[in-house]
Amino acid sequence: MRILLTNDDGVTSPGLLTLAQVLHKKHDILVVAPESEQSATGHAITVRMPIWAKRIKVVEDFPVYATTGTPADCVKIGVEVLSKEQINLVISGINIGHNLGTDVIYSGTVSGALEGALLGIPSIAVSAPMEKNYDYHDAAFFVERFISDFDFAILEPFTALNINFPKGIIKGWRATRQSTRRYADRFEARTDPAGNTYYWMYGDIIEDDPTSDCDYKAIKEGYVSITPITVFMNSERVLLKLKEVENEKNKTFG
Repeated sequence: MRILLTNDDGVTSPGLLTLAQVLHKKHDILVVAPESEQSATGHAITVRMPIWAKRIKVVEDFPVYATTGTPADCVKIGVEVLSKEQINLVISGINIGHNLGTDVIYSGTVSGALEGALLGIPSIAVSAPMEKNYDYHDAAFFVERFISDFDFAILEPFTALNINFPKGIIKGWRATRQSTRRYADRFEARTDPAGNTYYWMYGDIIEDDPTSDCDYKAIKEGYVSITPITVFMNSERVLLKLKEVENEKNKTFG
């Protein structure tokens, strides 16, 4: 397969390069990633400004491009400009740190995969625990086996897979739902050397999802979490209720 790799941690991230080197043994690899960290950029794209893309010498086995754009930009320019052949699969990662629950809407890594899905290409976001000495090889070999066995035809249009790895030994993988895992934000006021006040954001994780098959519960039990996600955010249940109200209220017009 011709695989486009990107991420939001930057083009020299060990997770990205380890995955690229493992997949290169069996696949044709093109790396297009931000020149610097783009974490929490969401699905931002660059408009009214140029996007620079430069081939850099990180490894000799496959082309690696660093861009000034976001992860979504990288996928766009990789598919439309830099690849001379059709891209069969987009993989974003391996990210340093999980992307679970509401992380999905903020994550540049996840958005790289969703951009691939928007372009009609099977796409995966891959994230690992934020550990200092995490071995990305195990995760990379899992991805290699998974993409060899998985039938991407089952994915609906505009759908990507969000994959998260547990700490320690992998017991297997589970099909999961995006959880309601989220954050209670805190802002700490600080003072810079010039006496100006600025704020440092941090937060407490809230994990109270009642379902048994949600993403964070799978990784806590030692399984890889694999969640199908889509770029479209319709709430079908609320839409049906809204239509009921619409029909009732429209009777008062005319």
